[in-house]
Amino acid sequence: MTDHEASMRQEAIHQRNDTAPDILVVGGGPAGSTVAALLAERGYDVVILEKSRHPRFHIGESLLPLNLPLFERLGVAEQVAAIGMLKYGAEFISPDHDQASYFDFGQALDKSFPHSYEVRRSDLDEILFKNAVTKGARAREGCKVTMTEFPRAQRAIVTSLSEEGQITEWHPRFVVDASGRDTLLANQFGTKQRNRKHASAAIYAHYEGAARRTGREEGNISLFWFEHGWFWYIPLADGSVSVGAVCWPYYMKARKVPVEQFFSDTIALCPPLAERLKEATRASPVSATGNFSYASSRSSGSNYLMLGDAFAFIDPVFSSGVLLAMNSAFSGAETIDQCLRNPAAASHALRNFDRTSRHGLKIFSWIIYRMTTPVMRDMFMHPSNKFRLQETLLSVLTGDLFGDTPIRFRLAIFKFIYYLQSIAMFRESYRAWQRRKRAIREVAANLTAP
Repeated sequence: MTDHEASMRQEAIHQRNDTAPDILVVGGGPAGSTVAALLAERGYDVVILEKSRHPRFHIGESLLPLNLPLFERLGVAEQVAAIGMLKYGAEFISPDHDQASYFDFGQALDKSFPHSYEVRRSDLDEILFKNAVTKGARAREGCKVTMTEFPRAQRAIVTSLSEEGQITEWHPRFVVDASGRDTLLANQFGTKQRNRKHASAAIYAHYEGAARRTGREEGNISLFWFEHGWFWYIPLADGSVSVGAVCWPYYMKARKVPVEQFFSDTIALCPPLAERLKEATRASPVSATGNFSYASSRSSGSNYLMLGDAFAFIDPVFSSGVLLAMNSAFSGAETIDQCLRNPAAASHALRNFDRTSRHGLKIFSWIIYRMTTPVMRDMFMHPSNKFRLQETLLSVLTGDLFGDTPIRFRLAIFKFIYYLQSIAMFRESYRAWQRRKRAIREVAANLTAP
């Protein structure tokens, strides 16, 4: 876009009604910035309200290969590559197996996406946010939404509060909830449901001076299983690594020491990870989150959508967060355009959006719920390509779940073999089921406690 074109676009924006945009987007993360950019490109007046200011810290630094075509379509691929650490695959390490298992993205069913990136989310999110503004979206940072109303057959009413204390009432035609784990609308509507099938909590920090792989494998993500869950180990381009533990809640509730000591003690329970960190220095505070798997019972209404984490969040073992957020934004932009251009077809468009939003979650979740079982662990640690099962697993790890993909039939075969092996390993599977049931019971008791 030339300077003249940019000036003309900004002048047109200023001539619009400042507080009555076509679309109001709540949240300036990957989902919000993506949908804002796509709708602004189509000529809509879009406003983004972001409660923080970019750059701001966020976990979820590991991207999937199928993120890359989305970056291309947004026009930010080169910027993302400039901040990223090349990631060609994933490494899995289990205390019950002698050797690590490696998955190379280039060996998936579709060989077109052999790599991705590890990124600092503060940098990535800022790139996507600025891209939306460049394409014409109006943005207000340091501006928190405090209330939303949806009068029947009228524009929505959204109230925001700025850092300076200014209260603004907005009247958009359509509202996009991209508020992330704040889950603005799901909380307001009472539709947010904690995931009782897979309860987990996380604790994490960044380290400097940690041991890293060399050569082509330097940027690969490593996942370590241990007694109480699993660890991520994500190398970043500046030489630091992101380390986090996703644990059963009963383990987190057992903490009796400061969180920093607790994290160090937890790392010590995983000797292969402790070895990589023995010369490292923690470079950030230790942060912890409670049970964080959830979903809303609905994803949309007549004049609103929920995108990404505002709709649902699952265990991050497959680094799926940014992909699911951005994919929902692409689907959401198309849906909103249909709803505003052809209101008679809105119900059909919203049903299609809901189906798309749940599709990726369903595939990822089926495997994630079973990641700690002996059978699934063996299938990852001793991958076989009989019936092209290893390629199928790799397709899940690359994020190749949408559009014209060959994964559906192969995944059905994978599930069938998993269940057969679970029967063959009944005793081990039963003990794992008991352990998981205990974790779920702990969460249920916590949720119902006065």
